[in-house]
Amino acid sequence: MADYKKITEQPSLYNDLEKMSTAEILRNINEEDKKVAFAVEKVIPQITKLVDATVERFQKGGRLFYIGAGTSGRLGILDASEIPPTYGMPHDRVIGLIAGGDVAIRKAVEFAEDDTKQAWKDLQEYAINKNDVLVGIAASGTTPYVLGGLEDAKKHGILTAGITNNPGSPLAKLVDIAIEIEVGPEFVTGSTRMKSGTSQKLALNMISSALMIKIGRVKGNKMVDMQLSNNKLVDRGTRYLVEALGMDYEEAGKALEKYGSVREALKALQN
Repeated sequence: MADYKKITEQPSLYNDLEKMSTAEILRNINEEDKKVAFAVEKVIPQITKLVDATVERFQKGGRLFYIGAGTSGRLGILDASEIPPTYGMPHDRVIGLIAGGDVAIRKAVEFAEDDTKQAWKDLQEYAINKNDVLVGIAASGTTPYVLGGLEDAKKHGILTAGITNNPGSPLAKLVDIAIEIEVGPEFVTGSTRMKSGTSQKLALNMISSALMIKIGRVKGNKMVDMQLSNNKLVDRGTRYLVEALGMDYEEAGKALEKYGSVREALKALQN
């Protein structure tokens, strides 16, 4: 693991952080954050490959799995958890797993990420198979929990991808599709919850949003399958119908209540 440059552990480009004013700290963090979107832009070809491969499997009933530890694991779980309410998908189609289990979402579980066998055990609980896609997320590219899960998945013929912030890392060399986002050293040396985490969030947003669009969960530019689980979302759905059908707001609200979703209301009422 020493034959590549571990950028995520390199010293910050800034020093004496504790001597900076609050405004200086914030401006410098922001300067570093500005680099992130440009770094993500460079890996769009790899993200495209992953999305297209996932769409193909999804349409055959396959699923998308994320595995990670710490911040990376939490980001995968966050992305997966937002798919059902946003796109009306069953909760078992995009699944996020974290080293240490659900308790690790809120509290760090010591040494959980060092177990090379646990990820595969976690994945077997979902009967992961060749129709599925497994994405490992690890800023360092060396997390044993993630590497072990990916290695076992490859042995079973499952398509693997990895999101890492260290180009040339073991993770990047292991997976079928490597998404290597080079954001440079962190403002606080080694604190990968900063730029690295932000880049991972951007990539995950792109992967899942593009996937949902490609499988038909968006019409025009609207989330027509979103769950109407609170007043804000009911209002949003009502306004979608007003815009699409030229109805008044009250009439649109009644239609939404009757048909239960924007999609079903559009299907019933559009000529």
